[in-house]
Amino acid sequence: MELSDYGMSRERGYLSHYEIDEVTLPAQFAPIVEAAGNLSALLTSGRVRHFLDALPDPDIGEWAITAPEEEVRTAMVHYSFIVQGYVWGEPTPPAHLPANLARPMCAIADRLGQAPLLPYSGYVLDNWYRLDKTGPVTLDNIAMYQNFLGGADENWFVLVHVAIEAEAGVLLDNAAKLVTIAKTGDEAEATRLLREMDEAWERIYAHFARMPEQCDPYIYFHRVRPYIHGWANNPALAGGGLVYKGMKRYEDKPQAFRGQTGSQSSIVPAMDALFQVGHSDDPLRQFLDELHQYRPVEHRRFIEDLAAQSTLRTFVAGTDNAELKAAFNACLEQSARFRTRHLEYAASYINKQAGSIAGNDPDVGTGGTPFMKYLKKHRDENAAQLV
Repeated sequence: MELSDYGMSRERGYLSHYEIDEVTLPAQFAPIVEAAGNLSALLTSGRVRHFLDALPDPDIGEWAITAPEEEVRTAMVHYSFIVQGYVWGEPTPPAHLPANLARPMCAIADRLGQAPLLPYSGYVLDNWYRLDKTGPVTLDNIAMYQNFLGGADENWFVLVHVAIEAEAGVLLDNAAKLVTIAKTGDEAEATRLLREMDEAWERIYAHFARMPEQCDPYIYFHRVRPYIHGWANNPALAGGGLVYKGMKRYEDKPQAFRGQTGSQSSIVPAMDALFQVGHSDDPLRQFLDELHQYRPVEHRRFIEDLAAQSTLRTFVAGTDNAELKAAFNACLEQSARFRTRHLEYAASYINKQAGSIAGNDPDVGTGGTPFMKYLKKHRDENAAQLV
């Protein structure tokens, strides 16, 4: 396996290989780009739908099929933010998404093989750029490109994820190498790669630990989180979903798509695939299996290929090499530790908050599932599968 076969790199992991501030969309997108850039002001006005209803439908069906991927992914960022702003930008959500937004949103999503609403890839993976183009992808050198309300808390929440994803490139590159190494039986190289992954996890954990520095739990819950919900399992949406006007295939029936969530990140699923970690059936397992379809197609393929080809656990368990087993277990424990920190943040940033914002339930994740109970279970299952 080679990361380049999946559009990925050791330096950037799952992050976009391009930077969004260097992509220019065709002229017909000008009103959409302007509205997206002005989204904070439109949301603050209290009547964002009035302005978004007036946007033209650029009729991009043919363009979406043939356009460069970088342009389509950039259009996905802008349109998905606009769609979320339309739905959650006023006190009561609408029953439908108007055709001038639904048609282009669906055309873009179809090209990318994703659902027609904000995905993690549009929120995080493709929504960043370096301030100094000669510098690295680090927290002191990256910026969020497209915002909802904007501000330090919203930016920081996304940028911590960007920094983590960049650091994870080492995990993914070594994972691909370990698929081959496990088959050749090179214990020394396997140990080296695993130790390198353990060190990368420490850097990831250090980034994750910085979340509270500039993202306050109250601000997150009340000013950041409301805009990233999806339509599934959301009692605020009458009919159990959102009607996409102008889309014959949906037959004017509400669509219950899952919301943007960190659980759409492909880091931990890739590690589970490499280390052959299994989880017993429960609502979160079913939810995570469903979320797999919301990931970019190439990221899905990478996880699936890792799962199909990895024999790392069998290789390590079959040796009497104590150093190799210790390195394997250290990485597995890092995965469990990451899940633990996720659990702690879920508690402080969501579960301990309370509010009356439509659809912003502190007991339900942005993807639409009661998360606390099952995050604990998955963490414990992860930690129990050492060799």
